[in-house]
Amino acid sequence: MKAMLLKKVVDMDQDSQPLVFAEVPKPEPGEKEILIKLNVCGVCHTEIDEIEGRAMPAFFPIIPGHQGVGIVENCGSGCRKLRPGDRVGVAWIYSACGKCHFCASGLENLCENFRATGRDANGAYAEYMCIGEDFAVRIPEALSDVHAAPLLCAGAIGYRSVRLAAPKDGENFGLMG
Repeated sequence: MKAMLLKKVVDMDQDSQPLVFAEVPKPEPGEKEILIKLNVCGVCHTEIDEIEGRAMPAFFPIIPGHQGVGIVENCGSGCRKLRPGDRVGVAWIYSACGKCHFCASGLENLCENFRATGRDANGAYAEYMCIGEDFAVRIPEALSDVHAAPLLCAGAIGYRSVRLAAPKDGENFGLMG
């Protein structure tokens, strides 16, 4: 399959094209994982942080990207929630333990076993990717792939911020990012 690879940390002032277009093996879904044929992937500032080493990737080469939208092509053993043909999206949280206090309270991003899509595991700058079915979300038909992709990052962060701040009617609330 075709993918964009980050092979090393670079200073983008010195290298304005840090990703390499390459042919890599198509992934196979493991237990409770799905294989997604990706249609689009949004671009986030976090990828710049990964490229320049502020959010250091776990390994090289790595496929960045955490705003992918596509169609489930295949399901590994044990999958119960998603089926081939389902349209799904992939966000920043690639995986977490699902059992700790943080996971139980909806704060998976604070889990000690948190892994980020495109930083700790291959992401969505590719034709295909695998992810645990618990970390893929169904995309409503009312949203196009292009409109859904940025909601998987900026939209989710904005929603979570409002939810955690719990503003009351009449209170001012602002988001900056």
